[in-house]
Amino acid sequence: MSWSIERRGRVAVVTMNTNEVNAQNRAFFADLHEAFDRLEREHPESPVVLTGIGSRFSAGLDLDEHFRLFAGERDAVADWFTDYRATNMRLFTYPRPTVAAVNGHAFAGGLITAAVCDRRIVVDEPTSRFGINEVNIGIPMPAVYLRMLAYAWGDPVAARTCLQGEIFTTEQVHEMGIMHETAPAGALIERAVAIAELTPEDCLEQYAYTKRALQAPALRDIAALADPHDRDGLADGMTSDDARHAHRRYWQELKGRPAHW
Repeated sequence: MSWSIERRGRVAVVTMNTNEVNAQNRAFFADLHEAFDRLEREHPESPVVLTGIGSRFSAGLDLDEHFRLFAGERDAVADWFTDYRATNMRLFTYPRPTVAAVNGHAFAGGLITAAVCDRRIVVDEPTSRFGINEVNIGIPMPAVYLRMLAYAWGDPVAARTCLQGEIFTTEQVHEMGIMHETAPAGALIERAVAIAELTPEDCLEQYAYTKRALQAPALRDIAALADPHDRDGLADGMTSDDARHAHRRYWQELKGRPAHW
């Protein structure tokens, strides 16, 4: 299913709807590229609000698909990461204002997707949870994402969030600066649209220039770390014996049954 794009004035509201929890798999990545192709083609001057469905923004990587992948050939993992990296790089470097309207739970890659937007508004819902748990389930964090998160949140928050897999409440992610502000569920999109509209229509090129300049150090670091650190080291870290043991352990904890790969 293609993501929906709805105009709110001059803002394009993009709703991720690949599956009911927006688990990130190859279909999700294809939907992201298709949505941004449409934005560039049909709404090139529109600021963008990105949101999810129901009570979940995104559950992160589809573990069924990816644990199977990580149990296979190392080179296939390296090739997959090249495609995965391109999705969040596209969002991170998009030249128009981007606002994540985080409508509920956001974990792992889902929280990264929110983080690479320029602004983040989270629903004021005390039961929502947020975290990046890759390390604790045997997945090394790619250098490209660590650098993006350091840009978005600062090094101390990025380090705390990524190293030990803590799970945070809505109040905590707001206090830590992971989310810029909160809004009631009924006003979330309206507030995100208002933030997206802060840049005047005749100043979008200046926004793009300034955004690129701000990101320049991060982009230089990302380019420097792409090979061999991410390309080779990451594939090794995802397919090692210890990593695969951690993947099976977490699957058993999560599903209550042994891994089938």
